[in-house]
Amino acid sequence: MRRIPLFVQVMVAVCAGILVSLLSKSVGVDLKVLGDAFIRLIEMTIIPLIFPLIVLGVSRMRSIQKLGRIAGKTILYFEIVTTIILIIAVFISNVAGLGRGVSLPGTSTSSLSGIAQGIDFEQFLLDIIPSNLFSSLANGDLLPIVFFSIFLGLALAAIGDSAKPMEDVLESLSQAMFKVISYVVKFTPIGVFGYVAYDLSEYGWSSLGALLQFILVAYIGFAVIVFVLLPLIAAYFRIKYWKLLRTIWDLVVLAFVTRSSEVVLAPLTERLEQFGADNSVVSFVLPIGYSFNLDGATLYEAIAVVFLSHVYGLHLSIGHQLAIIGLLMVLTKGLAGVPSAAIVVLITTAKSIGLPLDGVALLLGIDFIIDMARTATNIVGNSLASMVIAKSENAVAQSE
Repeated sequence: MRRIPLFVQVMVAVCAGILVSLLSKSVGVDLKVLGDAFIRLIEMTIIPLIFPLIVLGVSRMRSIQKLGRIAGKTILYFEIVTTIILIIAVFISNVAGLGRGVSLPGTSTSSLSGIAQGIDFEQFLLDIIPSNLFSSLANGDLLPIVFFSIFLGLALAAIGDSAKPMEDVLESLSQAMFKVISYVVKFTPIGVFGYVAYDLSEYGWSSLGALLQFILVAYIGFAVIVFVLLPLIAAYFRIKYWKLLRTIWDLVVLAFVTRSSEVVLAPLTERLEQFGADNSVVSFVLPIGYSFNLDGATLYEAIAVVFLSHVYGLHLSIGHQLAIIGLLMVLTKGLAGVPSAAIVVLITTAKSIGLPLDGVALLLGIDFIIDMARTATNIVGNSLASMVIAKSENAVAQSE
């Protein structure tokens, strides 16, 4: 019997979720457990997969100089691209007059309780260095694990042939985790069904009137990144962008629906390798990009700040806007390591320029709509970043 393609199952699940939300909002809210269970299944595989991939990616370079070169290229690329995205976001927001003349309904900041009101940069940097690796593994702290994995990979590269037994173990572990994730992915339609039913039942569509302009401009911004900026970057590096999109499109759709980058990390790694990128480069760049190259989140933060400043009548001069770009350049790096990351950064930026937090609280109500495109954009951006670095290292097969 022919199997139904996964993307068809996901589309059916989306329709079923919409139907449930229309028939019974209480049942739809209760179905959140299905989505949460699916994400937990994914989360349980992330650290056991990330750890061996990064260690092997570093150790197999067999060259400290090569690692330093790739790391330098990666960080430079992330900085340049995200800065361009911030400028694009501010430009689009101003041209569209985003937020001007908009009256937001009253809201309470109580929904922000429990979310950090800022970021302690000294503590943030210290937290990247794990004081206890096993504690970081248990808590799923990605950045400390990446930090240790790089050091372990360097050590394995330095000891040469003596590292082979451990590399074999790590290779077996990574292959086993790919298989585990292939099992977990079969539950995707169930998770999607739960999330769609919950989101529409919990948030509904009635509160979107005053925020429709914000949603529209944000989606235009995401489209500009995916269909204009990234293709131009790909063309400069002679990467077949549209072919790359066709290779990963179903994973982008999955990330869009589930609003989770982690869901597609393992299969995305495999797809990029099939597209021609060398494993050692993808295994290093892609996980780093998950923390430091969030193109969609970067655009969202800038648009949200401009939107709120206009709504509350705060005039931002060119100097103020440049200052915001500079601040967001710093704050949007390492987002994955901060709980409630997008909201934390938005609150920090809003407070720094004197914006009321009521508007930030209101944006939480529509965040699930923005987050879908934000997550999908992050996936496309990191896929291209991996290919760009691989191309710069001549680590792309000719078939690409």
